[in-house]
Amino acid sequence: MTRRDVLAGMSAPLLGSAFGAQAAQHAHNVVAGEKKASGVYKPKLFTPGEYAALRRLAELIIPADETSKSAADAGAPEFIDLLASNNPELAAIYTGGLGWLDREMVKRHGQPFVKATPEQQTAMLDLIAYSRNITAELAPGIVFFDWARKMVVDGYYTSPIGVRAIGYMGNRGMAVFQVPEAAITYAVKKSGLE
Repeated sequence: MTRRDVLAGMSAPLLGSAFGAQAAQHAHNVVAGEKKASGVYKPKLFTPGEYAALRRLAELIIPADETSKSAADAGAPEFIDLLASNNPELAAIYTGGLGWLDREMVKRHGQPFVKATPEQQTAMLDLIAYSRNITAELAPGIVFFDWARKMVVDGYYTSPIGVRAIGYMGNRGMAVFQVPEAAITYAVKKSGLE
């Protein structure tokens, strides 16, 4: 399984939930309406620097590949901005996390996240992507990245680009159901039930 396949599997519960799918679709529709009206999306919560960092995170979490566009292209940063601008707790997680990320990058490399080299950016994400790396110094970054990764995946796989990427056809009848063997094998292996 590819990394993209695993991330697509993570999005299945949201697509399977009528409420979750409708709420996500509503957020994407609001963003699309704003883009259509003014030509660009203007962040509601994030400063230009925070929004640039969020876009770069989205590109690193789900990069473009030969078959699909990146999470940034799919509107995941706009999705997150819209949701966080309407939820004070989520806003605090993101503004605090993006601030932590920039401070940590300046401390380690002398420049904020978006101005660091791609190698420096991915090295930082390698540190905060895994809870096994937790230290007092990295704990805020690990908590933030967990939120960012999950919401980027949700934003991507509920967007028109992400829905096409997983081949979701909606509620249509199927002549033949094919069991996704690779996904089941992966889930069983991860669960320890084998």
